[in-house]
Amino acid sequence: MARATPAPPPTLVLLVRHGQTPTTGKVLPGRAAGLHLANQGRQQAETVAERITSLQTAKRKVAAIYASPLERTQETAAPIAKALGLRVRRHRGLLEADFGEWTGAELKKLCKLPEWRMVQRNPSGFRFPGGESFTEMQTRICGAIDKLRIAHPGETVVAVSHADPIKAAVAHAMGTHLDLFQRIVVSPCSVSAILYGGDGPVVLAVNSTGDLSALLAS
Repeated sequence: MARATPAPPPTLVLLVRHGQTPTTGKVLPGRAAGLHLANQGRQQAETVAERITSLQTAKRKVAAIYASPLERTQETAAPIAKALGLRVRRHRGLLEADFGEWTGAELKKLCKLPEWRMVQRNPSGFRFPGGESFTEMQTRICGAIDKLRIAHPGETVVAVSHADPIKAAVAHAMGTHLDLFQRIVVSPCSVSAILYGGDGPVVLAVNSTGDLSALLAS
């Protein structure tokens, strides 16, 4: 009788949202180029770098740092990489959702549209005009994380992304329907930790903006 192939050791993925920008909470920036971190966002990036560095132990070290290609994620990842002596690897799978014609629109105007209710209550059935659907976004971010898991068995990986993709990844890991993912909050430079093992993902933290030491016991 053939022996079963052992499952690869679990991979810890630390999903980090980029720091605050001048338009955070005001505009839907999407994938438009040229949006950089605000002063507060740069401070948040330095702080999250310190928090992640504090997790370094002989048994568990961050093996790689990935970030979406946009300026705000690259600038958030930079101090983390510097603190850990690593380089930032670009990964398009971590990109913000493609908001299409809504890119750059003010949130106070978007929330008055009849489609906004669908975005909040039934996102699985919504596609941004000329852009991506929420379902496609979730498939993309989960596919990207799966590639990172396979590339780094038994290691810890940092992935710097955006609010909606991270929320979608957390919902998927928790077995929560996409239509409920808007109930998840992911703040600037928060850390959401998911352990991907042979028996499926385990969500260790969501929207953490404080001490990460509890992850060391995971």
